[in-house]
Amino acid sequence: MKRIAVFASGGGTDFQSIIDANEKEKFCEIALLIASKEGIGAIERAQKYGICTGVFTKNDYPDIETLYKDLDKLLKEKCVDYIVLAGWLKIIPESFIKAYEDRIINIHPSLIPAFCGAGYYGLKVHKAVIDYGAKVSGCTVHFVNEIPDGGAIIAQKSVEVKADDTPESLQQRVLKEEHKLLPYCVKKLCEDKIVKQGRKVTIK
Repeated sequence: MKRIAVFASGGGTDFQSIIDANEKEKFCEIALLIASKEGIGAIERAQKYGICTGVFTKNDYPDIETLYKDLDKLLKEKCVDYIVLAGWLKIIPESFIKAYEDRIINIHPSLIPAFCGAGYYGLKVHKAVIDYGAKVSGCTVHFVNEIPDGGAIIAQKSVEVKADDTPESLQQRVLKEEHKLLPYCVKKLCEDKIVKQGRKVTIK
């Protein structure tokens, strides 16, 4: 069975969606939660389920490369097959991405390639969608490459943008879809049912 590490920087609701799906139908071993700082909700969720946690705070390292070298050592110790970014807000260096090529996936709260890339995260995404006047938004699970939100798309789910939406109300509806889409993609990945050829991805 494949072993995954989930990277999170906040409350961990996407992380929880993977835990819940895996409790219902065991499709992976959640080997690690990697947190970007102490005191976040994701850590509490990991502790509740007995999931090993590593905290990697930028201020504890001289530079980002050194941080990810230590992180890489831990991932190897835990025999991690795949990395799932579930609200991870820390920069990932290209050297790390290359070392885990096609083994890192991310969920983004818009329909990529719209409203994505550097600076687009959290409520900023949903505010940009509303300000632009878009009628449809959603979420995207994609492979991670050296371009922010630029990797091959695995799956997407759309959400209607309502006339009276606020960034918060739109975020909540998108999150509901994230909590379905992310576990689905993790399951398919761990079952070797995702085939990537260049930018084209097929789910068996």
